[in-house]
Amino acid sequence: MQVSLLSVSIGAVILFAVAEYAGWRRDHRRDVDKVGFMPWRGIALASAGVALFAFAFWLLRG
Repeated sequence: MQVSLLSVSIGAVILFAVAEYAGWRRDHRRDVDKVGFMPWRGIALASAGVALFAFAFWLLRG
């Protein structure tokens, strides 16, 4: 269980980094009309929450 929770936490951190990069790219795009449809802020917030909870549970179980 400990390894899987740590893996979930690492995966969520990677997803957070990808979402933040995608959000930064959206904010600095050249063509203002190409908005896109992915809610990158929400994805980043959710993945940060998952990473924090999974890491905290991993620490408590260890």
